Amino acid sequence: MPHSSPQPPETGPDDADGKAAQRRIDPAQALVIVTRKLPARVEARMGELFTCRFADPEDRAMDRDALAAAMREAVILVPTVTDRIDAALIDAAGPQLRLIANYGNGVDNIDLKAAHARGIIVTNTPNVLSEDTADLAMALILAVPRRVIEGASVLRDDQSWAGWSPTWMLGRRLKGLKLGILGMGRVGTAVARRARAFGLSVHYHNRNRVPETVEIELDAHYWPSLDQMLPQIDILSINCPSTPSTFHLLSARRIALMKPDAYLVNTARGDVVDEEALIAALASGRLAGAGLDVFQHEPKIDRRLMKLVNAGKAILLPHMSSATADARNEMGDRVLINIRTFLDGHRPPDRVLEAFL
Repeated sequence: MPHSSPQPPETGPDDADGKAAQRRIDPAQALVIVTRKLPARVEARMGELFTCRFADPEDRAMDRDALAAAMREAVILVPTVTDRIDAALIDAAGPQLRLIANYGNGVDNIDLKAAHARGIIVTNTPNVLSEDTADLAMALILAVPRRVIEGASVLRDDQSWAGWSPTWMLGRRLKGLKLGILGMGRVGTAVARRARAFGLSVHYHNRNRVPETVEIELDAHYWPSLDQMLPQIDILSINCPSTPSTFHLLSARRIALMKPDAYLVNTARGDVVDEEALIAALASGRLAGAGLDVFQHEPKIDRRLMKLVNAGKAILLPHMSSATADARNEMGDRVLINIRTFLDGHRPPDRVLEAFL
């Protein structure tokens, strides 16, 4: 359906940030462009409430030119983690673009400083992915030391298994191992609760110490220094966001601090880990194994990681930690709330401020 060119929203008195607050916008005059195919329930409701242009039914990611064109036309853009919205794209956006309602919790795909400089509001979908992400993190925490995927692969060829043996396919017992959590936010805390049920002792490093009540509940030991925690733990679960300050936080130097029989699990963002250093540590035996749901250059996967999978040193998953129907629908609900609140002239509840950086 053709759409008339949307007009920039009117502005009103200054809001708490010192910038002009908008008045209510007629949804029919505010084109919403969605970059990827969303769950049917979400798209149906979005189409009822707003003037929308939905993504390619084949669910192909927009290339840079298509994304730039969308940003020249939309009043509200609904991107996902696959859309890299950098400063150049934001600078070239049309003056009518006022809201980037990200369909995702992380906003590392968006240049927040550039968006704020243009007066573009950015929102995300927090508080709906924690349990699902923690479930998958715990699955990897179980699967890597117990060699679950490696064992399952043996049965793909019914001629390769000779039967049970006392010394074959030996892994590690989880009870009594020390789990180090890097990033004790909602996901990290949810991982810790699961880990306690399996007899793991919980250690964590976080920018801020969690409340004492949480530490007591989880019997969690706080390490103010990541360098001090790494040599003490048997499994590291990475659960911190991707920000400029966490880029390669787990560097080659820090990976070298870990025990040779330790394991690493990452369900956060790939660029938190120096992937080159991780590959080298796994290949040389300086690290026992890794379970990865995210990668530094995804969707491209380093071929050396695939070799490590074949050698039984890594488990790789295709960024599926939040891939439940429940989470995807709840993410859509958050996007709908943020858009409706914005169009009603109020501050969206999930607005991401520069303090996030």
